[in-house]
Amino acid sequence: MVRVAGPGRAPLFDLADATVPADSTPAPPRLLPMWDSTLLAHAVPGRFMSPEVRPVVVRRNGDVLPCLLVDGQVAGVWRATGDGLELTAFHQLGRAAWRGLTAEAENLSALLAGRDPQVYRRHGHWWDKGLPGVESVMVKG
Repeated sequence: MVRVAGPGRAPLFDLADATVPADSTPAPPRLLPMWDSTLLAHAVPGRFMSPEVRPVVVRRNGDVLPCLLVDGQVAGVWRATGDGLELTAFHQLGRAAWRGLTAEAENLSALLAGRDPQVYRRHGHWWDKGLPGVESVMVKG
């Protein structure tokens, strides 16, 4: 382990042979699962999601929906369906973001291919109640 300079006085630790990307390095698009610890445990409010997005993603019962992460920020939600993965963005995303999210979804679809999608239907009611999606993409499984 090596000590890496963190914000303020907080020390951060990393692996000795790991590289630390420059601050200007863009974060790749990611699909975060339901209740992902990145969203639940981060100490800085607003670090990953804006106050406007928070009530959409973190439901009143405590459910944290599976999220699309673009440029290090929650940009939408996703869900497994019988046909694959449905990705819904809260705002317009560029082609590069959709390419990255689609690649992530294809990899995840391959992982989920042998599983029964009905396992995930318990969470479908959040989509049935309406989410503020601007654009959606279906990635076939």
